Amino acid sequence: MKIAYLGPKGSFSHHVVQTAFPHEELQAFANITDVIKAYEQGLVDYSVVPVENSIEGSVHETLDYLFHQAHIQAVAEIVQPIHQQLMVVPGHTKIEKIFSHPQALAQGKKFIDEQYPEAQIEVTASTAYAARFISEHPDQPFAAVAPRSSAEEYGLELIAEDIQEMEANLTRFWVLGAEKPSIPLQAQTEKMSLALTLPDNLPGALYKALSTFAWRGI
Repeated sequence: MKIAYLGPKGSFSHHVVQTAFPHEELQAFANITDVIKAYEQGLVDYSVVPVENSIEGSVHETLDYLFHQAHIQAVAEIVQPIHQQLMVVPGHTKIEKIFSHPQALAQGKKFIDEQYPEAQIEVTASTAYAARFISEHPDQPFAAVAPRSSAEEYGLELIAEDIQEMEANLTRFWVLGAEKPSIPLQAQTEKMSLALTLPDNLPGALYKALSTFAWRGI
């Protein structure tokens, strides 16, 4: 099987697909939309995408594309603990720019504001891309916020560990496909997620939508 994920190697998504699909062919894509399109176009058997973080909330690129442009179902969900690390090219002490994905930057915002208030913030498509980028520019005063696996993958040095604001930092990933895969992870209870688009300027629209479930004890 072929599995699409948000790359490059060393990203949180990479760790998730390595754990869930240890013996399958993994294919990295540059952004979440391309990960989803890979399944739509029949290039892969499953696509794995982040959908929600316990600190920062919804991953809008995922939800916007799935709910408004795609016709794909989520057949499994994986919950991954997230620990953000600040890393540099070994030996660097001066930091003028910090690179990472918007969610990772937001999760470590308090630490960055307190420790590096003068540093410029640069947004990248993924945490691992940020780590790879600074490794390719070893003469620049750059740092990246990324997982520990990114530091190992790209030969970087951790200068601050677990900079996320909350210890219980979790991200939900959806496995997109036609049928539920067999993955070597402990199964939890079954769940279903629904997305509703409400009509404009209709008083009580949300109540009417939710009351359907309340009447049935759901």
